[in-house]
Amino acid sequence: SGDADWLEIRPCWIQHGQRSGQFPNRALDITLLALSTGGYEEHSPGRGMNGAGGPTAMMDPLEDPVPGVGTYEDFNTIDWVREKSKDRDRHREITSKSKESMGALLHRISDAFSGWLLMLLVGLMSGALAGGIDISAHWLTDMKEGVCLNGFWFNHEHCCWTSNEPTFKERDKCPDWKSWAELIVGTGEGGFAYVVNYMMFMFWALLFSFLAVTLVKSFAPYACGSGIPEIKTILSGFIIRGYLGKWTLIVKTITLVLAVSSGLSLGKEGPLVHVACCCANILCHLFTKYRKNEAKRREVLSAAAAVGVSVAFGAPIGGVLFSLEEVSYYFPLKTLWRSFFAALVAAFTLRSINPFGNSRLVLFYVEFHAPWHLLELGPFILLGIFGGLWGALFIRANIAWCRRRKTTLLGHYPIVEVLVVAGVTALVSFPNSYTRMSGAELIKELFNDCSLLDSSQLCRYKQVPPRPHRPADSGLYTALWQLSLALLFKMGITVVTFGMKVPSGLFIPSMAVGAIAGRLLGVGMEQLAYYNHDWAIFRGWCTPGADCITPGLYAMVGAAACLGGVTRMTVSLVVIMFELTGGLEYIVPLMAATMTSKWVADAFGREGIYEAHIRLNGYPFLEPKEEFEHKSLAVDVMRPRRADPALAVLTQEGMTVEEAEALVASTRYSGFPVVVSQESQRLVGFVLRRDLLISIDNARQRQEGVVSSSQVLFTEHPPAQAADAPPPVRLRSLLDLSPFTVADHTPMDITVDIFRKLGLRQCLVTHNGWARTHTHVHTCADTGTCMETQIPEMQHSHMLRWGSYSKKSN
Repeated sequence: SGDADWLEIRPCWIQHGQRSGQFPNRALDITLLALSTGGYEEHSPGRGMNGAGGPTAMMDPLEDPVPGVGTYEDFNTIDWVREKSKDRDRHREITSKSKESMGALLHRISDAFSGWLLMLLVGLMSGALAGGIDISAHWLTDMKEGVCLNGFWFNHEHCCWTSNEPTFKERDKCPDWKSWAELIVGTGEGGFAYVVNYMMFMFWALLFSFLAVTLVKSFAPYACGSGIPEIKTILSGFIIRGYLGKWTLIVKTITLVLAVSSGLSLGKEGPLVHVACCCANILCHLFTKYRKNEAKRREVLSAAAAVGVSVAFGAPIGGVLFSLEEVSYYFPLKTLWRSFFAALVAAFTLRSINPFGNSRLVLFYVEFHAPWHLLELGPFILLGIFGGLWGALFIRANIAWCRRRKTTLLGHYPIVEVLVVAGVTALVSFPNSYTRMSGAELIKELFNDCSLLDSSQLCRYKQVPPRPHRPADSGLYTALWQLSLALLFKMGITVVTFGMKVPSGLFIPSMAVGAIAGRLLGVGMEQLAYYNHDWAIFRGWCTPGADCITPGLYAMVGAAACLGGVTRMTVSLVVIMFELTGGLEYIVPLMAATMTSKWVADAFGREGIYEAHIRLNGYPFLEPKEEFEHKSLAVDVMRPRRADPALAVLTQEGMTVEEAEALVASTRYSGFPVVVSQESQRLVGFVLRRDLLISIDNARQRQEGVVSSSQVLFTEHPPAQAADAPPPVRLRSLLDLSPFTVADHTPMDITVDIFRKLGLRQCLVTHNGWARTHTHVHTCADTGTCMETQIPEMQHSHMLRWGSYSKKSN
């Protein structure tokens, strides 16, 4: 891998074998040299690359690989360099053998096809699960209000499909569907019937939320939340065992239905990304190529993230762009093609299931027919400003609440918290029809383009002689008041809901807030045009008898603006909204509102909600959007400092097994520089703590004669020894012979850039190329400690070593 190659490949294939093959998005635990505190990253049998780019054998005396070397522990980071090198070696071996026999040729073909087959399976499984989640959530949501006599498994809409009774004015009423008051007291009218329906609504909401939080707490704690912050961290190379496992998939699928049905202010779109990634991770175990290679598996997970958004919004192209823009760290062209294919398969599967009965992939699909006017860009930009302000306010409020949850007794009682929030939500929601309905149904209502036969309250207009638009009826004014109250309620309750110990997405609540604001502004503009049709700006725009303003379009633009303000999505968000409407002419309003929203929100902070939660949880993730503004040098940040004890090093020869074990036992470093000798501290390479311990233990068990006085050798050719000396332990192959180094006077902004671009976990600091005690070669793994005094604004998420994670801190 020449300079041109590794500079071109962003995922951090630092020259050979740099310890962390971490990629740029690592919690800038800029610790310059990972020796300082506790967690460590694994090394592979072929880790020590010898400068030619190829792995060497593990231990010279033992031809078999040492078990455990090259594996990864929980809450550590993968070695991207080793994984990619391993995959290249595997591919070269398969290619060379394919010329020897027909069987080997078929194996090469099947290996090449396995990626596409895996994408097919991921798409089918994710689409099927998404369809089941949509159908189940719709059914349980309706169950809070009544039950179908023809079959309790029918939701309200399906129950009334076969009835001849519904009319356009009372489309939701049919004899086969009974409210709980009609079943219990025999009538659906009157104050007592209202109270009965109210109580049953709250009962079901509390029951669903209790079941959801109990299942999560008891069986799969990782099933809570959105999952996108953790997915981003995992895709950057971090290991979180069980987060994408089968139990998490099963529990998250069930509890997502329950949480959405309980009426909590949350959505299922974010968790569907987690569900799709669980499917991909489980299916990866069917293919050796992906089961044994963490880097290859992350390519599949990137495609799975696209699948999740594809089935959530019915937007395959938007899903691919979402994975590329928002989630993935390493996204090669091959992954782009496979993501597109997987998203296509998932969307086709969901369309075949047709969960909403409207031949669409989402409940709130809408088509607008009236064109927009250039002068409407002003209101659209206003919606963008509102979305940016709301996004910045929401992030700060939600992070403050989540931090309080972590640091107070509130975090010790997740079941009580969920029940209280669910109870308050149900109590306040029921009287208002716009908060009582689910988030997706609310967005559908707000996006609605009123037709002549539409019975929605938002379409209550007086019939007047031809004039631009129609005057609002009293029913519309009532609906606007209800929407205003719903807006305030949604803005407040979403802050405390997101982050609870139930599956909770943020897309739908954010879109609902923006859609309400947009609809209110749209109706206001519509009425302004009606009562002031003789104004100059309306004369050349609104002709008599034509509807020149579409309130539903304003709702859609507002939804995009608020979602963009919270997540800071841009391109993928516009494409998703475009796929929802199916109209090209509304791209410019969407782009204007989304870009304005991002600019306004960025003025208050560059972090989106997912990056903020990554920082809050302390995950090792180096945010590429942050700028390093300090003028410190590497020598100011490295460990040990000038006044600290001498650097702990191994020598390439002369140390015994006992001395090496004592050094490891007396420190918490994740690895050690190997130098020529204590006198001549010229840097030879770097060895990981875990690999060193495993290899010594293995040598004691399998290599005859190894004792505490045996020498540990990192040299290529062993020195002459006395005839009666015990056999040495040769660990040359453990060495990373090309560790990344910087000079001690390298500016920290450049060092930070190196960590980002190359994805390092640690970096050795040298002085004139020599590793001398504590002034010339320094190590620093506790990046949080290193950076805390240097970068005060970063200290929250960087108290951890690069690539390691403390369970206690979570």
